[in-house]
Amino acid sequence: MNKIKVIITGATGMVGEGVLLHCLQTESVAEVLMLNRRPFGVRHPKLKELIVPNFLEIERYKDSLIGYDACFFCAGISSVGMSEADYTRITYETTLAVAALLARLNETMVFNYVSGALTDAKGKQMWQRVKGRTENELMQLPFRGQYNFRPGVMTPVGGQKNVRWFFKPFIWIFRTLSPSQTLSLHEVGEAMVHAVTRGYHKQVLEISDVRQLAK
Repeated sequence: MNKIKVIITGATGMVGEGVLLHCLQTESVAEVLMLNRRPFGVRHPKLKELIVPNFLEIERYKDSLIGYDACFFCAGISSVGMSEADYTRITYETTLAVAALLARLNETMVFNYVSGALTDAKGKQMWQRVKGRTENELMQLPFRGQYNFRPGVMTPVGGQKNVRWFFKPFIWIFRTLSPSQTLSLHEVGEAMVHAVTRGYHKQVLEISDVRQLAK
């Protein structure tokens, strides 16, 4: 495959920023378009930015979203302190709004969604059910490929700014005590690129799948 053009959401968060920085360093990625709710102060020859304050109104920006090979949907929010209705709107409704439009505009696109470990549409926890429902709906859309990443604990890449200070000790401890359950964001980014250029035999990728696809 030729070099790919990628859309990334969530670049102002830890996961999205890490995947973004990896893509900017990756030769097989020709262009990256960030979909951000607010400006993000990164400049690079490969990089473009589209400010979309409300992803539920993504249709307004459709002319800027044509001609891309992939979307790496890394936007997300913690469910702590949120009602199920609010969490559903942000996690399910906005994701599906973006994904449905992109599937219509780019018939050969691969859509990678960052979900979470233990996601389960029938789970006991509210967030498990909402993310599980999101995964299930995404898998029904007519993309060339659609993959749901459940990466668990992730370590940042060099140069990241969006890593909250209280996460850093937790990440170090978890990486030391349970390295098999930890991925670097370079691995996540590389697996996402390979999902586009190589494909994978499963649509739901657990930690071991992400690690394998990244090789």
